[in-house]
Amino acid sequence: MTAWRAAGITYIQYSNIAARVLRESLKTDLRVDAAKRNASHVKFTPWANGRPAQRQTQSESS
Repeated sequence: MTAWRAAGITYIQYSNIAARVLRESLKTDLRVDAAKRNASHVKFTPWANGRPAQRQTQSESS
């Protein structure tokens, strides 16, 4: 059994924890660059009457 399964977390949670620990362990100048890549963008397209309606974009920083 893999360690993340034994800990009771999903692979996505494990991957997020590992990425956060790695970013925190970087030197200060590299940490700033890594923080810029931490942002994610999600596009939501609501559907009405079988057709896509106006698209909404949301940005999130973890």
